Amino acid sequence: MATGLDNLKIYKMAEEAELEVYKLTNRYPKDERFRSIDQLRRSSSAVTNNIAEAYNKNSIKEKIHILNNIAKCEAEETKRNLIRCAKKGFCHENSLYLAERYTEIIKAISGYIKFLRNQ
Repeated sequence: MATGLDNLKIYKMAEEAELEVYKLTNRYPKDERFRSIDQLRRSSSAVTNNIAEAYNKNSIKEKIHILNNIAKCEAEETKRNLIRCAKKGFCHENSLYLAERYTEIIKAISGYIKFLRNQ
């Protein structure tokens, strides 16, 4: 049975993108394991995890703080790392496509923050 979090669009978007990052980084050069691969996997999972953490906070102020100051920042970090990996030649088109998905996630998080502020 789906929980409220499973029905939250930004959570679903972040989770799907995180899984895509994992699959994509499996195709990166093995010598990037402790550089780009590790960093991308950690930052992409941080987006999903911080959305989940914010969802379960009691106060709107705490929710907004986590979403605005952590989840969006981790999403931007993931996006920028994907762009740099594309410039390095790692799965160029797939990396850029996924970077655009993180742009959409950032916009969606901002929309959710606006929704929370109007509660």
